Amino acid sequence: VQLQASGGGLVQAGGSLRLSCTASGRTSRRFAVGWFRKYEGKDREFVASIQWMSGNTYYEESVKGRFTISRDNAENSVYLQMNSLKPEDTAVYYCAADSTGMGSSDGIRYRYWGQGTQVTVSS
Repeated sequence: VQLQASGGGLVQAGGSLRLSCTASGRTSRRFAVGWFRKYEGKDREFVASIQWMSGNTYYEESVKGRFTISRDNAENSVYLQMNSLKPEDTAVYYCAADSTGMGSSDGIRYRYWGQGTQVTVSS
């Protein structure tokens, strides 16, 4: 399974970005896909996840109401719509696939990872 993340960039506080994660290879509708972010010098943290079959979604507390995760079956892609961005959202964002389908907030549960995409929010 290969994951391709894109959509990062530089935006002013209060602005929006949409990240995309496109899967290829031996993908499965039983997977869950999650987004994580990594601040410089810190461990990665969970942002959001979606169970592909059910569409159930999960969010880290600080992004609830601002970020929305969604999937597109036809495009085999998962999106992270990020609104009302804050400087503290600045990080490298990674998408990952969880073959158990649970969409855990624990990154160790995810077997497949895409390359990161930089999100920078200026104040």
